[in-house]
Amino acid sequence: MNENIHVSSSPHIRSKVTTSSIMFLVIIALLPATIFGIYNFGIRALVHVFVTVAASVLTEYVFEKGMKRPITIKDGSAALTGLLLALNLPSTAPWWIGLIGGVFAILVVKQLFGGLGQNFMNPALGARCFLLISFTSIMTNFPQIGNSSATPLAALKAGEAVNTRDMLLGFTSGTIGETSAIALLIGAIILLWFGVIDIVIPGLYILTFVIFISLFGGHGFDPYFITAHLCGGGLMLGAWFMATDYVTSPITPKGKIIFGILLGILTGLFRLFGSAAEGVSYAIIIGNVIVPIIDKYTIPRAFGKKKEKKGGAKS
Repeated sequence: MNENIHVSSSPHIRSKVTTSSIMFLVIIALLPATIFGIYNFGIRALVHVFVTVAASVLTEYVFEKGMKRPITIKDGSAALTGLLLALNLPSTAPWWIGLIGGVFAILVVKQLFGGLGQNFMNPALGARCFLLISFTSIMTNFPQIGNSSATPLAALKAGEAVNTRDMLLGFTSGTIGETSAIALLIGAIILLWFGVIDIVIPGLYILTFVIFISLFGGHGFDPYFITAHLCGGGLMLGAWFMATDYVTSPITPKGKIIFGILLGILTGLFRLFGSAAEGVSYAIIIGNVIVPIIDKYTIPRAFGKKKEKKGGAKS
């Protein structure tokens, strides 16, 4: 008998869905926000997208080549990480910010922990938080739109009025990919239509956040206040494209519910009571770190097994 043949127990599940097909579908879903970001912020936005994606892909190739590992850049995960990171950058940042961020995302957050499937946090968000801490002034300097360079969330936190229509369309200050709620929702519909994600995590994330700011935001259930928070900042980008990351989100149905609620509460806490106007990145990163605990306590018990009694044995 051929020793290379290995027999595994049933069930044997076959699917045409591959890692690369999922990654490229997500990239396609991000194209509306990417194209609008380039239209809105100009050539500098395009440069950031190119540099960050190239840095991410090249870092993965060089690391795997140097470590004599299989080259995985064809699966699209590095390109997706670079694109997500680019969409989280302000267009006013110097070009090398995307270069540093792309290297950090792939090398530190992804590859040093074993590569795709082993990273404990979303690489793009991990890199964004690293850049925020390391280059705060650069990462919080946004292009002037209209009469203000402040983001709508910063203006809202300061008690100023914001234009929710412009926020919905995307003609506001912010990072390259977060400004247009409509473009991001088009991408979300694509992901839902092709079954790449389900509604549980992003739906509960957004719903919990709305309930939280209605209870503690000081405005009650004010549609204007709620709409401004939903369309402002990185909530839509984070909820639909990063909180749903397969590797860093829970695998159990109950875990997904807990995760979505946790992210909504954390984002509400950061936005309402934190010193900064935004909080999506840190909320998702903290959620990623807690995911192993969530999975541990929500994974279904195997059929026929009972809880272990103190001083007793499993049955």
